[in-house]
Amino acid sequence: MPKDVNLNAQLKRFFGFDKFKGDQEAIIRNVLDGNDTFVLMPTGGGKSLCYQLPSLLMEGTAIVISPLIALMKNQVDVINGMSESDGVAHYLNSSLNKAAIDQVKADIVEGKTKLLYVAPESLNKDDNVEFLKTVKISFYAIDEAHCISEWGHDFRPEYRNIRPTIQRIGEAPVIALTATATDKVRTDIKKNLGINDAKEFNSSFNRPNLYYEVRPKTNEINKQIIRFIKQNAGKSGIVYCLSRKKVEELAADLCANDIRAAAYHAGLDSAKRSETQDDFLMERIDIIVATIAFGMGIDKPDVRFVIHYDIPKSLEGYYQETGRAGRDGGEGKCIAFYSYKDLQKLEKFMEGKPVAEQDIGKQLLQETAAYAESSMCRRKMLLHYFGEEYDRDNCGNCDNCLHPKTKIEGRDQLLIVLEAVAAVKENFRAEYIIDFVKGRATDDIVSHKHNQLEEFGAGEDENPKLWNPVIRQALLAGMLKKDVENYGLLKLTAAGKRFIKSPHSFMIVEDTEFKDDYDDESMDGAGALDLELYAMLKDLRKKLAQKVGVPTYVVFQDQSLEQMATMYPVTLQELQNIQGVGAGKAKRYGQPFCDLIKRHCEENEIERPEELRVRTVAKRSMLKVQIIQSIDRKIDLEEIARAQGLDFEDLLTEIEGIVYSGTQLNIDYYLEDVMDEDHIDDIYEYFRESDTDDIDAAIEELGDDYSEEDIRLVRVKFFSEMAN
Repeated sequence: MPKDVNLNAQLKRFFGFDKFKGDQEAIIRNVLDGNDTFVLMPTGGGKSLCYQLPSLLMEGTAIVISPLIALMKNQVDVINGMSESDGVAHYLNSSLNKAAIDQVKADIVEGKTKLLYVAPESLNKDDNVEFLKTVKISFYAIDEAHCISEWGHDFRPEYRNIRPTIQRIGEAPVIALTATATDKVRTDIKKNLGINDAKEFNSSFNRPNLYYEVRPKTNEINKQIIRFIKQNAGKSGIVYCLSRKKVEELAADLCANDIRAAAYHAGLDSAKRSETQDDFLMERIDIIVATIAFGMGIDKPDVRFVIHYDIPKSLEGYYQETGRAGRDGGEGKCIAFYSYKDLQKLEKFMEGKPVAEQDIGKQLLQETAAYAESSMCRRKMLLHYFGEEYDRDNCGNCDNCLHPKTKIEGRDQLLIVLEAVAAVKENFRAEYIIDFVKGRATDDIVSHKHNQLEEFGAGEDENPKLWNPVIRQALLAGMLKKDVENYGLLKLTAAGKRFIKSPHSFMIVEDTEFKDDYDDESMDGAGALDLELYAMLKDLRKKLAQKVGVPTYVVFQDQSLEQMATMYPVTLQELQNIQGVGAGKAKRYGQPFCDLIKRHCEENEIERPEELRVRTVAKRSMLKVQIIQSIDRKIDLEEIARAQGLDFEDLLTEIEGIVYSGTQLNIDYYLEDVMDEDHIDDIYEYFRESDTDDIDAAIEELGDDYSEEDIRLVRVKFFSEMAN
């Protein structure tokens, strides 16, 4: 290809674009000149064109190594769709049968094929290696190159074999491309591919149109998400969850609230995934609830928000996933929910993995936690993580910049940290430095004899919560840096050494404190309890109980009243969203409670929050249905427990939940088999006269002749007959 080729004309000819974006033209010229090339370009920047256009202009076939079969097919279809003849682009992977593979090889031999997409596993197969040895290779393009590095967010061991395989097939220039890579990952990629001298093209990671926000994760998270989506009705959005189970549950809740949503994860068959992807692209649905399996190569420019239900495992993953919002330069809201419990859960998942892998995973998680908890500009933190400096203190488009915290003087604390780093010979990570300045004689510190140093414990009288933000802000200010080769080791910079000699004012902001009031097992937490309404509801319950001659708890339990005084249900349908209120109980007792709540809201001009009036899908509804049907057929309770894979106690808990919600269950057939009739009568009578259904109180009153299990079983009978 002549060096003076008119690339703009070729761009127009093949792709219909009038001009290149960013560094595209310089990258393509470097590839055409036969040089190794490293491309770091954020999502939506136009990476694919950097290898597609030169492949069409050069002699031979370009090998594109990509991890995703779905993405390969999509790109092959696009290239072939622009060409006058079929076969200009092909893919070679496990989805093809022998006849299709033979056709691909025939087109390559004939010189028709300019682009061949392969998965790394396919590239490494001996028969493919032998075939490709006979082919003129124009260059190798390694897409999603961060997969090479254990520090990348999507490490794939098979990517480590790419360089040896290239050497077996035959040398040709290499272009490595990735949308997210820290300094550490960049170094890893170049080293592993043997392209240390490659020319680097690094585009800015700044996406000014994206708004970043971190919210505390509470038990009201589903309601918050539903409210947010309804406030952004008609807009396309993606909600990321870490588990398939959560994806399914949340998608069901969204659909129950008239939101056009679908679940997407690797556990669904490929046809279903393709259908969901197409529905999203064609706007038949607005919301995808997905694991990280969704999104790579999805070219939908108008995704208006990306929500992270769970905090991601790394900032690289977070950046790539948020990067799917606002690719057209328009609005893009990125909301992440954060709970320290989620971090602990992710750390627990790492147990059992090799120690080195656990170490990397924990450090990546710490970076994510630092991002979530910091009160500094989120854009500045993200860009710094990717090795890019952002010179403004306030970006004006993240929660921390729109609601800035007051800065405090941190000169003395910074000096303590910098002197500590120097004292331990710049050979330790942030957590070690924090223990050291706090004067914590950990086993690690004692083994290095650092507890004997003069600087040990220099910050023990300071606020312990300041050390993380001080170190983080020292990194951002260029006083400290992290060693790229031994990731995480804190090193002093020239600016840091100057500060030690001549300290000056250094203003910092304290971290945001996140209260841990999220409980994954209980998604029904109460918000702000209306005490006046609660008192009125208790009074109404007492009158109603006296009227029908039952204890008050038979009508509604305390926790049900608490939720009513928080959620303000005013219809029988809404009342069924309250824990412990099923259709039967709502119908029997609910109307006067709804009337009272409605009157209270009108008289006090209470605006009922929209998010508290969402419908949820019962997570265990199928199990409940099966238990009810089994009891209706008078199957022994022990047998039901075995069939459902439950302990007897767990089955009893499920049965209690069913009758407390207002469903009648007749377990007389079982009680008659296992209990004395007098025992049943004694316990039944106790609950009829008692003002509480508490089991401990019942055990104390009834004495040792009655087991806890017996009392609970009769309580089920009592509730079923008296309350339902």
